[in-house]
Amino acid sequence: MEILNEIRFSMPSLSVNESAARAAVSAFIVQADPTVEELSDIRTAVSEAVTNAIVHGYRGTSGRIDMVVRLLPDREIYIRVRDSGCGIADVKKAMEPLFTTAPEEERSGLGFSVMESFMDRLSVRSESGRGTTVTMRKKLAAHGG
Repeated sequence: MEILNEIRFSMPSLSVNESAARAAVSAFIVQADPTVEELSDIRTAVSEAVTNAIVHGYRGTSGRIDMVVRLLPDREIYIRVRDSGCGIADVKKAMEPLFTTAPEEERSGLGFSVMESFMDRLSVRSESGRGTTVTMRKKLAAHGG
């Protein structure tokens, strides 16, 4: 995979860091000149991925969330969000709309659906007891589009 530019960062799984992750990704990808709508879509997908890691991956505990953001050729954005939390026993089930492991917290169960709707590709790999990796890609429209 040819990489034009990349940032990597790591943060504690604190809820206040969801907005910091969103801001860092936004500041980095602005160099690719996304539209306002594309930037909003990516910010929303990042928020969902980081929130899932904090709320579900580290439920009742804490840990680190590692992120990689890459600018690829042809105006493609690559984002990876990884935690070392509890993992997801059944990824396919977890990706079903409205599925939630925290109904008592009034969680909507739409996190993965939101990520899928705003990004072109979504991949979720997880192992119980070892954590989850969410990889997202979005191809930006041609300049001026």
